[in-house]
Amino acid sequence: MSSHTPQSLRDTGARVLHTEARAVGALADALPDDFAPAAEAILATKGRVILCGIGKSGHISRKISATFASTGTPSAFVHAAEASHGDLGMVMPGDLVIAISNSGETTELGDIIAHVARFSIPLIAISKMPDSTLMRAADYRLTLPAAEEACALGMAPTTSTTLALALGDALAVAVMESRGFLPEQFRTFHPGGKLGAQLSTVAQLMHGSNALPLVDAATPMAETLVVMSAKSFGIAGVLERGVLTGVISDGDLRRNIAHLTDHTAGEVATKQPRTIAPETLAAEAMGMMAAHKITALFVVDKDARPIGIIHLHDLLRAGLA
Repeated sequence: MSSHTPQSLRDTGARVLHTEARAVGALADALPDDFAPAAEAILATKGRVILCGIGKSGHISRKISATFASTGTPSAFVHAAEASHGDLGMVMPGDLVIAISNSGETTELGDIIAHVARFSIPLIAISKMPDSTLMRAADYRLTLPAAEEACALGMAPTTSTTLALALGDALAVAVMESRGFLPEQFRTFHPGGKLGAQLSTVAQLMHGSNALPLVDAATPMAETLVVMSAKSFGIAGVLERGVLTGVISDGDLRRNIAHLTDHTAGEVATKQPRTIAPETLAAEAMGMMAAHKITALFVVDKDARPIGIIHLHDLLRAGLA
């Protein structure tokens, strides 16, 4: 029975990571010649990018497919074994196939190879064996560098799967950047969780015009306080000819408490208030509030006319904390 210590476990973990890191570095220093042509073929594809594999390569294929799909390239995973039992119908002319096999001799890929050849569907192969059956059949050959597996036996797929995953990510990001994929498009495919919240825009989270606590600059403070209380944002916006020229906060009320009701809203307001545009990311609104120690921002159009308001509580509810 083997023995171990905390330090020996740390040493093993570090060895594995160093082994895989060296392999990824070697791949980065010598990308396959077909990398750019393969990326261009993906960009030209009118249908979907289909990922195929089995076993560990199947798991890697699923992840790469998900990355393509979430970054603007329609994609799906087809299990190599299931393809022979009806799922070949998921691979259509107009699609492109990326098949992954470390050895390039995976038997279950045979029907996929025949299918893409029959219907002239472009095939990108990822394998470490350049002369394998899969690589000979491919239109684009992405050969992985020779690298030892990270396990002590040299048998468990570790380094090889890391290389395939990294190369797939590289393809997906190259295609994503070539498409000019934007943050707002990214959010379309990531609406949930903290990532979705960070990619939300102010317009998607703000309260609309009906909720705005607005008063004219000439409004007596007694009436202004009623508006502030009714709208419950803790601030009021002050308008002159429809343009936001000031904001009244709780701090402004405290500074003028002695003769508050003797003043108009325009006299109490802080001039040139901080505002935000509707297309700004909500995360930036959160940063602005934190930097200036405020809890709400008026949202204005290009003419400084208020169209909404966003409160710190809206950002917290959306998951930006």
